[in-house]
Amino acid sequence: MRLGVLDIGSNTVHLLLVDAHLGAKPEAFASHKRPLSLVKHLDEQGAIAEEGQQELITFIAEAARFAARHRAEDLLSFCTSALREAANGEAVLERVATETGVELTELSGAQESAMTFFAARRWRGWSAGDILNFDIGGGSFEIAYGRDELPSTAVSLPLGAGRLTRDWLSEDPPSKEQAKSLKGYIREELEAARREFPVLSEHTEVLATSKTFRSLARMTGAAPSASGPYVPRSLDHQELKPLSKRLASMTAAERAELPGVSTLRARQVFAGALVAEQAMKVFGIETLQICPWALREGLILRRLDSLVREGAVAVPTAPGVGHVNLGRELRRPSRGDVPGGRPLAAAAVEHAH
Repeated sequence: MRLGVLDIGSNTVHLLLVDAHLGAKPEAFASHKRPLSLVKHLDEQGAIAEEGQQELITFIAEAARFAARHRAEDLLSFCTSALREAANGEAVLERVATETGVELTELSGAQESAMTFFAARRWRGWSAGDILNFDIGGGSFEIAYGRDELPSTAVSLPLGAGRLTRDWLSEDPPSKEQAKSLKGYIREELEAARREFPVLSEHTEVLATSKTFRSLARMTGAAPSASGPYVPRSLDHQELKPLSKRLASMTAAERAELPGVSTLRARQVFAGALVAEQAMKVFGIETLQICPWALREGLILRRLDSLVREGAVAVPTAPGVGHVNLGRELRRPSRGDVPGGRPLAAAAVEHAH
């Protein structure tokens, strides 16, 4: 079946269409995205201004038409910290639903962290024992740990690269005083969060998801994204420390010339590097592995699992092992227990036109 995932993030708004079925890796079919930093549209009260709301609504209407045109059967629509923490977030969600027919589900920080961990676990499989996963977003930093498919501990910290840049780094490049103050704040937040996690064993596998970690790994010598998702990529703390110092002295324009750094994220990549560096230091990590799957993939896989439980998808078996009606017609899925899960209703398409 073809699933659509509409992700309203802090830096971009992104619709991804994937072809997926039980037991197979979701394959990207088409993508429609646009840079949109909602935090740049916040007024003095922390509410999303009219201009930002209009840009958001226009994109979501486009995304609904795009999904319908490419025959998506199910649309998972969600938003994270950018709308979660806006002063008028609830009102914006209601307006989006009224004007586009698309209902955005607001993920909590813990849900975001857990679903990202779930994707990392599925990517690594059971060959990995305990997993500790880091994910740096624009508005928040998620940390999750566990040995099962879902984490036993999942937290979300206000340490997103975009948020920290906006609140702490007003100069370009940042002054030494600004960088020092931000580093101290990050360290305090992480040391408090560290107490919620157990002592890591030598067999704990440390993973990192998100564009920020991929960019940092690329700047320290990892393979480019064009090499594909199966090339092993890692980030070493000893290589990250000098990179952070180098980024601190560069302007955003100079950072954008570095491998793996886009113009959109060039200004905030230094804050992201500080978060990554301090997280590795606080948790005592020398090297972590980059995982290409994150929140979107976690939601897709969880949605497929829910469809199996609902009986909407037949479970294939080997000959002679149980019985299954492989000719069973796939019914339209219901919302299920996946955050943001809903059929691409005709009403949404009508609103989009």
